[in-house]
Amino acid sequence: EVQLQASGGGLVQAGGSLRLSCRVFGVLFDDATIGWFRQAPGKEREGVSCVSAVGANTEYADSVKGRFTISRDRARNTVFLQMNGLRPEDTAHYYCAASDLRYSCSEYDVMYQHWGQGTLVTVSS
Repeated sequence: EVQLQASGGGLVQAGGSLRLSCRVFGVLFDDATIGWFRQAPGKEREGVSCVSAVGANTEYADSVKGRFTISRDRARNTVFLQMNGLRPEDTAHYYCAASDLRYSCSEYDVMYQHWGQGTLVTVSS
């Protein structure tokens, strides 16, 4: 059974940084394409960033380009999302998800089959 464990959320002031972690269980890590999504109160879930299983190809939402960096750590079966320059509009529950895509990743949540429980990021102004 594929399981994803997201952590690292918290309260931070605008301009600050957080690093989210998504630990992957139950699947060969090298086969897992991972995406990060977020959902703010009253808004639809949106894709934030993703990294493919093969080639570590990455994608970023326009709103986070230049501020967020996604990376894979094979030794720890973990995907990280480094978030710098946080803004109040980044406040949301953040979720990681796994897809059976291998050579690319997607911003669309329908492409992901397994989801973690989410971690809350709150950015104060």
